[in-house]
Amino acid sequence: MSDPAPLTTTSPKAHVRTADRPWAVWSWGAFWLSLAAAALALPFVVILSGDPPPAMGFSRDLALGLGFSALALAGLQFALTGRIRPLLHPFGADVVFLFHRFVSWGAVALMLGHFGILYIWHQDDLGALNPFRAPAHMTAGRVALVCFVALIVSSEFRQRLGLGYLYWRWLHVGLALAGFAGAIWHVLGAGHFTGADGTRALWLMVTLGWLGLMVYTRVLRPWRQWRNPWRVIDNRDEGDGIRTLILRPEGQPLTGWRPGQFAWLTVGTSPFALREHPFTISTAPDTGPEISFSIKPLGNDSKRLSQTRPGTVAYIDGPYGQFSIDREADADGFVMIAGGVGITPIIANLRAMAARRDPRPVILLYANDDWDDVAFRDALVRLAETFDLTAIHVVQNPPEDDWPPAGFIVETGRIDGDMLSRVLPPASRDWPHMLCGPAPMLEGLKSDLRGMGVPVSRIDSEIFEMV
Repeated sequence: MSDPAPLTTTSPKAHVRTADRPWAVWSWGAFWLSLAAAALALPFVVILSGDPPPAMGFSRDLALGLGFSALALAGLQFALTGRIRPLLHPFGADVVFLFHRFVSWGAVALMLGHFGILYIWHQDDLGALNPFRAPAHMTAGRVALVCFVALIVSSEFRQRLGLGYLYWRWLHVGLALAGFAGAIWHVLGAGHFTGADGTRALWLMVTLGWLGLMVYTRVLRPWRQWRNPWRVIDNRDEGDGIRTLILRPEGQPLTGWRPGQFAWLTVGTSPFALREHPFTISTAPDTGPEISFSIKPLGNDSKRLSQTRPGTVAYIDGPYGQFSIDREADADGFVMIAGGVGITPIIANLRAMAARRDPRPVILLYANDDWDDVAFRDALVRLAETFDLTAIHVVQNPPEDDWPPAGFIVETGRIDGDMLSRVLPPASRDWPHMLCGPAPMLEGLKSDLRGMGVPVSRIDSEIFEMV
């Protein structure tokens, strides 16, 4: 599939939705943060309402408070990972998932604090540790703690443990369900501050909400995908091992996505199987109904996807993400910086600009280790002929012969502050700077750009390490 032919020029503001305007994004972000704070405070409000429970000593009250806080944070995780679009919209999916990761650490730390204080100073409250002698609700709490610790360890050290993506997802879901169920059982069985009707109603509501999220994410959403299949019609080579799958809808086409967004893709299996991966939609929204995903085989499952044969059935859940030019209608131009496979969401944005004949200039710096690693090389040449795109290839290890290549703008080495100061004109300091690549690369670039005087509000990034 070639790059789309230019369409009639349209104003950038014509593609901006009300929900993407800054005031709307900030309002929704404030709403969700306030709602999260209220949800975390709710257990304590209910417990302390009416007649406050008698104090049991500072350390014991602290331990119980840590336990309630840990359970509230654990319940919040199911909302953060449930792909609830209104929740993801103001922050971006990568930010929400990163937040989920750190909050999970916080929840486990609170659980360990709860157990540790009781173990050190109040062993009578813990009772027997032997599961054959301990009450069932106490054992359930300890099983929950083990599940959550195992969940953190298996996620943080997945590659070192040799866990494949599919097996890790099944393990992750199983540990989360078992851990949260055990924690609820423990809280209700222990009875501390939960004997009143109000507090029992609270935990019943929490449990029903948790079950509702499970039914939605694991039953209803896959069922909708299963009723709306897609078909892979082509698999083409983009260079650097990147393969692009082109899909045609066999039911309702995907509508309303913005350039740079991604979707969760399931290929060759049921959408109930948890064998799905997030990939950027590399097609411009203006060209549907066929869409494409560009995949680099970084693991066993992504390698399987990159080898998909035409004719294979597929399922899509999306779109998600906020890494889009459509959120920058007032920009005079763009600076885009990509590392390796991080070029795919940027390609999607560039193709949309070409399809719309967007008049704004774009300066692209694209970093790779070797010249042969450069993906979409020919596509970038064609795009540069369509609109005001300056593509600068930054190659760390250039070949000894035939360098620099004719017809390309190239730099040697790594993208750093000196290179950015040299290739970016002063007028670009107030342009949006869209960065996509590995996390260490992005952190260094953000520091360099801030040192050049680029405002923090003008730097947007997407960490391309979700698979």
